[in-house]
Amino acid sequence: MTAKVFIDGEAGTTGLQIKTRLEGRDDISLLHLDDAERKDTARRKEMLNEADLAVLCLPDDAAREAVSLIENPGTRVVDASTAHRTAQGWVYGFPEYEPGHADNIANAKRVANPGCYALSSVAIVHPLIAAGVIGADWPATINAISGYSGGGKSLIAEFEDASSQSHTDAPFFTYGHTLSHKHIPEITQWSGLAHVPVFVPSVGRFAQGMIVQLPLPLWSIPGDKTPGDVHDALAQHYSGQRYVSVVPMEETEQMVRLTPEILNGTNELRLHVFGNEASGQAVVMALLDNLGKGASGQAVQNLNLMLGLDEGAGL
Repeated sequence: MTAKVFIDGEAGTTGLQIKTRLEGRDDISLLHLDDAERKDTARRKEMLNEADLAVLCLPDDAAREAVSLIENPGTRVVDASTAHRTAQGWVYGFPEYEPGHADNIANAKRVANPGCYALSSVAIVHPLIAAGVIGADWPATINAISGYSGGGKSLIAEFEDASSQSHTDAPFFTYGHTLSHKHIPEITQWSGLAHVPVFVPSVGRFAQGMIVQLPLPLWSIPGDKTPGDVHDALAQHYSGQRYVSVVPMEETEQMVRLTPEILNGTNELRLHVFGNEASGQAVVMALLDNLGKGASGQAVQNLNLMLGLDEGAGL
């Protein structure tokens, strides 16, 4: 028996990517609304309640509305918006978060799909706190760069449409200068940090890909921590995982550059530990496709777990 899946917001960047990953599968039956019906609340409600699983690719308020429209106790939800990532009753949709968490997702009725910046930040910080490499009160600074597809259709138009009023020729820019980016509550809660991190995001002139960095002045951490200690904590945490890996330090040491597009088209998250033991410094870098493990790929992985299907189907 095939599972009925409805993507509410399938015309958006994430929705289209999820649809592409699900189309043609014989274990999934996609419910679909015509263009004229996508904003028809009655038709959306009908589809949401007919689905075995609904994927919400909507602005936050619209995602909350969609959840309120669900009356069928059998309809399960993966929400790709920011709306429920720190909400009670929702399971955080990062299967590799800690041992057994994939089972929590598989058994959940409501799953909040992580944000791309947040997932990679949490993937770095949470294991380091859990292993005692850094404390929960660590003054974390996170620097990141993403492809412009992470900003959705409007930002894509800024870079790709010369006729757009907001068109830019900039090769790179920073933003989030108020230090209140929408991913910060999610990063803080799920990483285990006691204080909000200083988070500085940026966008480059490339469509997909992402690098997220956590600098670590190890000399300031009690206990004489080394880059190897950082690597070991991450490697042990993600040992045996299918989609999250920690690159051996010998391989990382040979790298003279790291570009953000290497994992495009995959559902992988790859962690590197760059270190200088003599100066007591390390930098952990997370590499991923912001539309893959950072959005639609992760949503499909969660969907597969929730429906009892092959976790890697469509990925």
